Amino acid sequence: MIELQRQLLPSFLLLAVACISGEQILKQSVSWISAGRKPYSLLTKHNSDNQEMWTSWFNIDHPGGNGDYERLDAIHFYYRNRVCPRPIRLEARTTDWVPAVSSGQVVHSSVHEGFWCLNKEQPLGQTCFNYAVRFLCPPGSLAGNSKSVWSSWSTWSPCSGKCDQAGVQSRRRTCLADTFMDPRCKDISEEVRGCLGPPCTVCNMTCSRGWENADCSACFCQEHLLRGTVSLQDGAPAAGARLYLQAKPSKFLTESDHNGAFEVPGLCPDGKTTLQIKKSKYTTDVITLSESAENYSTVHIYLKRAEKPYVTTHPENKARREGQSVSFCCHATGNPPPGRYLWFHNDTLLDPALYKYKSNLILKNLKMNQAGRYFCKTSNEAGSVKSQSARLSLIAKNEAPCDSRPESYLIRLPHDCVQNSTNPSFYYDVGRCSPTTCSGMLREAFWCKDTIAYCCGVSKMETREITCAGYTLPVKVTVECGCQKCTEVKVTVRGRAVASDTGEPMRFGHIYMGNNRISMTGYKGTFSVQVPPDTERLVLTFVDRLQKFVNTTKVLPFNKNGGAVFHEIRMLRKKPPVTLESTETNMISLGEMEGEDPVAELEIPPNTFYRLNGELYAGKVKASVTFLDPRNVSSAATAQSDLNFVDAEGDMLPLRTYGMFSMDFTDETATESLNAGQVKIHLDSAQIQMPEHLQGMKLWSLNPQTGLWEEEGDFELDHSRRGKREERTFLVGNMEIRERRLFNLDVPENRRCYIKVRAYRSERYLPSEQVAGVVVSVINLEPTPGYSTNPRAWGRFDSAVTGSSGVCVPAFCDDQNPEAYSAYVMASLGAEELEAVASSPQLNPFAVGVQQPYLNKLKYRRTDHLDPNVKKTAFRISVAKPTPNIAEEGNGPIYPYEKLYECEVALPTAAHFRFYRVEGDKYDYNTIPFNEDDPMNWTEDYLAWWPKPMEFRACYIKVRINGPLEVIVRSRNTGGTHPWTVGQLYGIRDVRSIRALDHPNLSTACLEFKCSGMLYDQERVDRTLVKIIPQGSCYRENVNNMLHEYLGSSKTCKKHLQRANDESD
Repeated sequence: MIELQRQLLPSFLLLAVACISGEQILKQSVSWISAGRKPYSLLTKHNSDNQEMWTSWFNIDHPGGNGDYERLDAIHFYYRNRVCPRPIRLEARTTDWVPAVSSGQVVHSSVHEGFWCLNKEQPLGQTCFNYAVRFLCPPGSLAGNSKSVWSSWSTWSPCSGKCDQAGVQSRRRTCLADTFMDPRCKDISEEVRGCLGPPCTVCNMTCSRGWENADCSACFCQEHLLRGTVSLQDGAPAAGARLYLQAKPSKFLTESDHNGAFEVPGLCPDGKTTLQIKKSKYTTDVITLSESAENYSTVHIYLKRAEKPYVTTHPENKARREGQSVSFCCHATGNPPPGRYLWFHNDTLLDPALYKYKSNLILKNLKMNQAGRYFCKTSNEAGSVKSQSARLSLIAKNEAPCDSRPESYLIRLPHDCVQNSTNPSFYYDVGRCSPTTCSGMLREAFWCKDTIAYCCGVSKMETREITCAGYTLPVKVTVECGCQKCTEVKVTVRGRAVASDTGEPMRFGHIYMGNNRISMTGYKGTFSVQVPPDTERLVLTFVDRLQKFVNTTKVLPFNKNGGAVFHEIRMLRKKPPVTLESTETNMISLGEMEGEDPVAELEIPPNTFYRLNGELYAGKVKASVTFLDPRNVSSAATAQSDLNFVDAEGDMLPLRTYGMFSMDFTDETATESLNAGQVKIHLDSAQIQMPEHLQGMKLWSLNPQTGLWEEEGDFELDHSRRGKREERTFLVGNMEIRERRLFNLDVPENRRCYIKVRAYRSERYLPSEQVAGVVVSVINLEPTPGYSTNPRAWGRFDSAVTGSSGVCVPAFCDDQNPEAYSAYVMASLGAEELEAVASSPQLNPFAVGVQQPYLNKLKYRRTDHLDPNVKKTAFRISVAKPTPNIAEEGNGPIYPYEKLYECEVALPTAAHFRFYRVEGDKYDYNTIPFNEDDPMNWTEDYLAWWPKPMEFRACYIKVRINGPLEVIVRSRNTGGTHPWTVGQLYGIRDVRSIRALDHPNLSTACLEFKCSGMLYDQERVDRTLVKIIPQGSCYRENVNNMLHEYLGSSKTCKKHLQRANDESD
């Protein structure tokens, strides 16, 4: 019977079919193919060789990413025989058949290059349409068969017959000609053939209880009833949780009610029946029914909140020689744990089948074209994340690992050491080696982190003498660089946590990194945290044990090259609690500006509060809701985290805030914390000054483990509210207050740039006097409509730490309207605020670091521009995105977001903004030059002022000057007892004495000198010989008795002290 069903009679059938492909509706035909026969031939000629011919329409790209690119070379690659080498005309239309010239978009076309449309050139909020193109070819240059106007055949459709029964299947193709009158469109458009359905399968399932269901996917027990409840992590009922039978495919069973309860009849408790429980924002739970002979079963299911992946191990920068091997590692946490990892090289996905990687990427026998950036991407059901990029540097087999020539590095000489009488200078070039990663003597081991880190450093120095007024200074100059072990550094973050309103310190508060308590604040709110190695993003949470302040999570920038960075943590004081009735609807206003309407209101429905065990709470509720109002510019420093989120593709993107609020609910006695179910928030749309933000507004919650904001929900327009503000339009969102208590009203913003800033030791702005470890902060501002120079509110607060090449700080920008975004920029080093370059009475582009006319476009103004009594420690600019085709705007100080690398490696001669330290009357000179802001450039030498690069142990001596004048006092420090340094100069220190306010003829100075102790080899102590030399005609009157006794306890010091007494006499 089956064989008879397979014999299908040949016949032919013509049908009128509608082919809708965005171009035409063509009348086409269908062919029935007999079994054993080949399809109808499609090679009939139609066109003449002496006639110009249009190609078929091509659409090889879609307008994602940067735009829509229908490039001729790409079309040639994919459709070599369907387009001529040199077209003479081009036509482009949208897929809705609108000509490109009538689409209203900015497009580009060329018969030599093809057609393209760029998203960034379109009107605000619009992206390119999807375009198709065709080309007019010269006579005889295009193949003339009908095949050129037809699309490829589709795959055969599934057989319509059931198992072991006859059926039919078909395949189709589309005519792409301009009109159905084209004779080539008369060929076959659809083929149909007979087929036999799949063979029938026998159900081999055996059920210990009940019987098999109809599709043989599970056992069915008619008499059994499963009852259960689904709860959230905190015990609250999980309404709307969906239950599925785990089978192929999975089958939906039921959904939990408002109490989290459900019933499912017919399941078999046989130890094999498996259920999946799913709920949005929570991980999928899987349970298996235990084996039982009862007809009634109960289960209780707890769902855990889904957590997006978070990268804990990032790939590291590495350097190799051609032909060597390298390994990059990546690891992420999340709930559920992320599984598959993908690796990218310069944004191109590496083929998993070819490279056979998992969380580790191993590259063997490296080629020069494999240099560049590498990063990983991983996902779970909650989202995706990308790691930081690692740079692989490759050098040829016979190439030197480092440039042996040192780069220029100027040190400042003492005031009496003028060099070169024809061109006087107080600077001397001692050279230095850039501490870049290099390929050293590494074993062929595939470690995530190289066991020994190699950097370019000093391999050869020579001593030179500098002639000064009446004396000479020895200095060691770098003459050759080479690859050697990197200096081991420690990274420290110091600071203090204080109230944002009064400066009250947060005394003895706890500091958490993730779930681990790592430190405490002191009595004055001070703290110090050593940053763990390989940390990319330092997330700390400050918790006040006395509950005066809101728990504050901060992402603190630090100097990866080592050293300490100081941060002041501004804590928001908690609002006094108000009493709510849990059985009534409660409204709480969110807004802190006097005379202004609230930004939003919280609506808490009745019977919303739950205890931590999930039990409904009835009674009075103490509610403390603290709102951070961005309309108050002074509150920007109290912003939590760094206002970033991770999108669906795994990229970290910025947010622009309209307010943050922290909520704390307790019972009437304030002894038990409470959760809340569905709470509504009504956001006043009149507070949103940028209309495009109305559509993008979302509600976010802070993940304190990662410091990232995660989406809680969208807002919807509501015109139905009544009351005294019934004429207003509100955006309404919903949220649940459970384990997370900090929320944010934010809009994702993709108009981003970087601002290049450098910090200097003085107003000389020398590249060698750049200061690392300076915290540069940017407050993004929103202009008031009609008053572009009067910022109305802040939208984002960012900080970064300067390195040897300054820093690039993110900021919002706009290329259509230069005044759409403005920003305040400030810089601090410890408790010292650095000064910005003056903008009045006359703006000096050379001092600011940005040339005209771009500087005028940026509207640079220091804070004291109009009032000289205002502090000089910040400046404001309009963040105008650079125009691509204007040369003077392409070299800083504003860089597009995609050009971060160009910003980071920009030369000191490129445009940038500047801050400088206010220079005091002090001076340091080291025989072995060392920049204390960059511990990586420390050099091993017996004469190094700091024997260890990370132990800056300083000693001071108090000097009293009797006389009416302030005097510069110098300490000259030489080796005293160590055989390798005796009599040799370590360095000098100068400081000016400060006159006592109540004694006009007395001044004092705290003068630094080199501490005695072990030298860099840690083998022998050197007692430093220190000479105190005051400027001018001074003499020593006496030595403090305590100091005299201390010095007299050492034979060496006693001898030098006696010599000094003789000289004094």
